[in-house]
Amino acid sequence: MLGVVQGLTEFLPISSSAHLRIVSGVFFGRDAGAAFTAVTQLGTEAAVLVYFARDIGHLLLTWLRGFRFPAVRATPDYRIAWLVIIGTIPIGVLGVLFEDEIQTAARNLWLIASTLVLFGLLLGLAERMGRQRLELQQMKAADGMLLGLAQAMALIPGVSRSGGTITAGLFLGFTRPAAVRYSFLLAIPAVVASGIFQIPDVFAGDGPTGAQMLVATVIAFAIGFASIAWLLRYVERHSVYLFVWYRVALGAVLFVALGAGWLAAV
Repeated sequence: MLGVVQGLTEFLPISSSAHLRIVSGVFFGRDAGAAFTAVTQLGTEAAVLVYFARDIGHLLLTWLRGFRFPAVRATPDYRIAWLVIIGTIPIGVLGVLFEDEIQTAARNLWLIASTLVLFGLLLGLAERMGRQRLELQQMKAADGMLLGLAQAMALIPGVSRSGGTITAGLFLGFTRPAAVRYSFLLAIPAVVASGIFQIPDVFAGDGPTGAQMLVATVIAFAIGFASIAWLLRYVERHSVYLFVWYRVALGAVLFVALGAGWLAAV
């Protein structure tokens, strides 16, 4: 069940970590944990690597060639490769500094309900105000850093890694497809590093078995691959208001459930 949730929600701007936290609390009576989320994200990031294999390979090759050939350094692809590296720095630094808080206090459902609503409304505001004229090749160093900071906000469940990046991208004037594609690329280094780093933690205590983690990760990969294709087609033709309404509605339901005592916040 959690593998399905991870695959369905990882790439949509609705926060996979929030959904895993909520589903764990509702159906299993306890939090599966931040480490479980990080490791199952390896499955969805593997889907990104497969889906964008040609693009990723081209960016990597261009980046390496740039060290030898000065002319390559003037190309948009070389700049984008560096922007992915630069944009990864904020989430790496903040993830290390606030690791304990991310795994404990940040997973409180009152906080998650608040971030679902707040960042959902910000996403809607970005959709309404964004000029949506810039493409990925026009991204600058300052844009890459700002989008990296937006991604780092997703260390708090409920914000959404893709949601934060897409919101910032729209505010900066990028088109929806450009913001979505960059959010996929930007997530790869951070998610892979986080997942590998937290593999030992996920099996600590009474956590899931190796077989359970393998099943969840494989399912997340399969469903995540289909989700990528769907989202890219969707944002080319539609606004992101569907996700805004969903986030606000889910946050409201969560507030009611917590207030009525139907669900424990921790």
